Amino acid sequence: MTKPLICLTLTCPTIQQNLKLIEKYRPYIDLVELRADYLDEDECLHIRKFPHLANIPCILTIRRRVDGGAYLGGEAARTMLFARAMAFADQDEKNNFAYVDFEDDFHIPSLQDAAMAFGTHIIRSFHDMKGPVSDIVEKCDAMRKTGYEIPKIAFMPQSLSDVTRLFEVSKNFTEYDHILCAMGPLGLPSRILAAKTHSYLTYTSPLETADHTNNLGHLDPITLNDIYHFRDINETTDIFGITGWPLPFTSSPELHNKGYVKNNINAVYVPIRTPKITEAIEFAETVGVKGLSVTIPHKENVLTELHDIDEEVGEIRASNTIVRREEGWSGFNTDAGGFSKALCEFLGVEKLRRRRVAIIGAGGAARSVAYAVKQLGGRACIFNRTVSNAKLIADKYGFAYSALNPDCLFDLEFYSDIIIQTTSVGAGLYASSSTNNDPLYFYNFKGTESVYDIIYSPEVTPMMARAIAAGCRVSNGYTMLKYQGHKQFKIFTGVEYGDDAE
Repeated sequence: MTKPLICLTLTCPTIQQNLKLIEKYRPYIDLVELRADYLDEDECLHIRKFPHLANIPCILTIRRRVDGGAYLGGEAARTMLFARAMAFADQDEKNNFAYVDFEDDFHIPSLQDAAMAFGTHIIRSFHDMKGPVSDIVEKCDAMRKTGYEIPKIAFMPQSLSDVTRLFEVSKNFTEYDHILCAMGPLGLPSRILAAKTHSYLTYTSPLETADHTNNLGHLDPITLNDIYHFRDINETTDIFGITGWPLPFTSSPELHNKGYVKNNINAVYVPIRTPKITEAIEFAETVGVKGLSVTIPHKENVLTELHDIDEEVGEIRASNTIVRREEGWSGFNTDAGGFSKALCEFLGVEKLRRRRVAIIGAGGAARSVAYAVKQLGGRACIFNRTVSNAKLIADKYGFAYSALNPDCLFDLEFYSDIIIQTTSVGAGLYASSSTNNDPLYFYNFKGTESVYDIIYSPEVTPMMARAIAAGCRVSNGYTMLKYQGHKQFKIFTGVEYGDDAE
């Protein structure tokens, strides 16, 4: 089996717009898929010329709505469109479509004969937009009528376990070319790790038309190449990753994958999304993932899955790093050390003596922050909507605790030398401050506070924006991410990340 190809899916309404995207992404791709179901009606008259104009191997796809496409016409009209696109074959095969995508229930003998005569490979596809496909290999066998066809199965997983089964059944699936992918956010590992499922290709989309394929979970080809180094992934590549839910954005893959390249390590680090930590463990053990970064909401409930833990996990009762060993999973906490270094760097201090600290939140990250603040000698109050959870952390370290609402203003002002925001509220949001995206919406910054928000996307959260406007010193969580990530890297690989980490 050869290495998987990178296919750029084109969904612009005109041929010229699609050609411009090919030129932009040409260095990052091996072939393109012309989604003629997205073309304007008059543009469809000219698709026969597309392979010559594109000067790259092309797949012709006219996807029906039921299969996740945009084509609304009848089957007779779609058949005629296929026929027009494949007619008058050029003696130079580069000027013909290299592939044509026919669904498993679309059998038109004249089109199939034309494809074989003109050197056009048939991709025989099956899509399930509502759930998994259980009999993947058997279905591929059934769809592959001749050795000239490449069976394709794409499905929308309902859980990470559905994706795990895809990897499990395809582990030794090497008899013939096939295309396998799980769609949506849960299915992202199947796109990045196509080499592990022996898939013939993986699909990507331009950033410019991402809205058309958001529900499919496509990456753009630059990200696939520059962050995940897709072309370097092979059967011997070690796999690491980050698990959490919903995990809408993370910079950890960029940090870790850059470190692997810099240190000449054959490894890749991928997002593994799931609301259940047990499914992340199942995926890791099936696919061969050697280590995981663990983020919201799994830092505490992962403890029941661990064979042994380090001293800081035992103290904090939260783990953000796990490594698979022969006897089981080992848990570590790099959040506390990474946060401590980042906070001291931000404040320009070595200790927090006589500093009063407000810790916002009471989850796994807050536990690590509270541990670090205690180690640095600070006095703190834990603020949380559920007071009982705040009390659990506060009692452990001799800190105060309070509800997180407008009634806590007196306590919040008293502990406002340093305000540390540890919740996910505000992550991924670029809107103005509101009760939904600002955990301190009721607090008026005076300008004397130092504010550290562990969120790093966006770079400035709504809460941080208000603090900056008031004149506060402010930092987001990227430095914490970096320093704890370097510690994770060493735990995962046994190698120091290196000084040139920026």
